[in-house]
Order: sequence, then C-alpha cells, then structure tokens
Amino acid sequence: MNAPTGQRASRLAPRASRLAPRASRLARADTPFFTSARPSHPASADLSAGPVSGAWWPRSEDLPTEQPALIEAFERSWGRVTRMAAHRSAWPQAPGDLPVAGHTVRAAWFTSGFDPHAIRLFAYGVGRRDLLVVPPETETATAERLMTAAADPALRLTASALLRDGGGGRRPAGDT
Repeated sequence: MNAPTGQRASRLAPRASRLAPRASRLARADTPFFTSARPSHPASADLSAGPVSGAWWPRSEDLPTEQPALIEAFERSWGRVTRMAAHRSAWPQAPGDLPVAGHTVRAAWFTSGFDPHAIRLFAYGVGRRDLLVVPPETETATAERLMTAAADPALRLTASALLRDGGGGRRPAGDT
C-alpha cells in the first residue's frame, strides 16, 4: 500500500544511467518500473512526437492509481512534476487533475498530434521528459528490451517506433 494515497504503488526502477533494469526487477511487483536518460529535448510547448528519454511500465491502465508512484519517483531525482500530457485513447480515464503526495499534477489530453504510446511529464523550470508507456500486459523480457532501448539516448526513437521495433534497437524505415 502507498501510505499517502491508500492505493497500491506501481513498479519503479532506478535511472538507467545509474543502473540498467534487470529481469529480476521487472517481475510483477508492487511498484512501477521506469527508466530514464537525460532529456534529449529542452522544455517547449511543441507537442509533436519526438524521441523518448525513458520508459514506464505501469501494472494497469488505471492512470489515477498508477501515476502517483511514477511522479513520486521522478520528483526524487528530477524535480517537482507539475503537468503531464498524454493521448486520450491510451487511458480509459482522463482526469484533469491527478493528486500526488503534497500537490496536484494538471493533465492535458490530446486526440491527435501526440504519440498514443507516450506520456510527457513537465517540471517547472526543469523541462520535460517523454516516456514510452510499456503496455501493462507486456511480457517481462520484451518490457526489459523496450525500457533499455527507451533509455538509450543514441536511438532517438519515438514511443510508437520503439513498440514496433520491440526494443531491438533497430531504426524502422522512415522513423526517427
């Protein structure tokens, strides 16, 4: 249980630059996994699809339950997350405000022009991070490959391109 919210936490993994995810950490657990590299883009209002700088593997598609643990993990290493953006079709629920420990994250929902397999987190004065959202039902080995590839700054792939590629590190024709 997550004491501040009374909800179960999701899977977390440390920053890829410090420790790469291991299969033992990617087993179904009570906390969400995420990997992250340095952001490859400055803070901007541009919402077009771009390369991801990490990945998140939530346990379910219940964003209000899953996201607080992700936000709390990001805030420990990055700064206070104030906003998030995602594609509306990716989540069954689309709340405008997401309560997390000590504050509320404002959500923006898009129906076009935003990668449906990504989530974007904004921290005031720090910038933004785009994360691949690994589908909850993904097999452990595939999730590990996807998360490792998403945290690799050399690949510079979009979330959708990474999912099509399966995390193998190949650059699909026509994708960046």
